[in-house]
Amino acid sequence: MDIRQLKYFLAVVDHQGFNRAAEKLLIAQPSLSQTIKTLEQEAGVPLFHRVGRRAVLSEAGKALVGPARLVLRDLEAAQSAMADLKGVRSGRLELVAMPSPGIEPLTTMIATYTRLYPGITVSTDAAFTVEDVVTSVRNGSAEIGLLGSDSPIKVPDVDVIQLERQPLVLIINPQADEFGGREVLSREDLGGHRVVVSQRGSLMRTLVDDVLADGVAVEIVAEIAHRTSVLPLVLAGVGHAVMPQSWAPLARQSGLRVASIEPVSELHVAILSRQANLTPAARAFLEVATQYAASHTNHG
Repeated sequence: MDIRQLKYFLAVVDHQGFNRAAEKLLIAQPSLSQTIKTLEQEAGVPLFHRVGRRAVLSEAGKALVGPARLVLRDLEAAQSAMADLKGVRSGRLELVAMPSPGIEPLTTMIATYTRLYPGITVSTDAAFTVEDVVTSVRNGSAEIGLLGSDSPIKVPDVDVIQLERQPLVLIINPQADEFGGREVLSREDLGGHRVVVSQRGSLMRTLVDDVLADGVAVEIVAEIAHRTSVLPLVLAGVGHAVMPQSWAPLARQSGLRVASIEPVSELHVAILSRQANLTPAARAFLEVATQYAASHTNHG
C-alpha cells in the first residue's frame, strides 16, 4: 500500500466513480482501475462494490477512508514544512464551517489570512452540525473546523479556540414591522407573528420552540435547512427570523431591520484543529484565529 494507491482510492471516493476520478487525476481509466485492483489484492478485501457504472464503498472501503486522508494530510504537512523552510508561501488550506460562523467570523479571518498569505488557496466545506465538524477534523477531511454551539465546546483529543459569543437577534422586514421600531424585544413580543425557522436542533430553532412551549402563539411559517435562504424569505415578507448576530450586517445591507431579543441566547463560536501534524498553512490560520479571539474581549 503506497501513497499513489491511497491518492487514487480517495479520488474514486470523492468523485463517486472511476471515470470522473480518472479525468481529475489526468490518467487513463484502465490504469486507475488496475491500481485500485492491486490495492484490493494487497488489502485482501474488496474496497468497492461495482454497481453498473457506479463504485460503492464496501465496509472495508469505508474503514479505509479516514486513515487514508490522515496519511495524505501528514504527507502534505511534511511537504509544506519543507517548503516553508525555503520561504515558500503557497499551498492549500482546507476548512469546514457551519453556516452562521461561516458568515462571521470566517469572512473576517479569511480576509486577514489571504492578505497575509496571498499564495495559499483556502477551501471551505459546509457542515450543518457540531458532530459533522468534529468528524471532519478528526478524520482529516479538514484541518480546521469552525462551529457554533449552545455552550462552550469541549472535544477530547482536539484543540479548541473559543472565538466569540453571538447573541440571537430578530431580523425583521420593515414593511411588515409591527414592533413599533423597538430595538430590544422580549420573547413574548414574538406572539402573533409569523417566523421563518431553521431545522430542529439548532439554537435558533430552540429559542422559538421554547417560546411556543411557554404558550406564546408564534406561527412557524417555514422551516429552512439552508440558512442562505432565510434572508430572501424575510425580504419576500414570508416572516421574521431568529438568527445569530453574524447575519445582522448582511440583513441591514439588504434593507432589513435587526432587533435584540431578551433574555439573551448566545451562539458559542469556536475553532477546532488536530493536536499534531498540522500544515504550516493551518498553523498560520490558527494564529489569525487566536488574534481574532484576543481582539474580541467581550467574545461577541
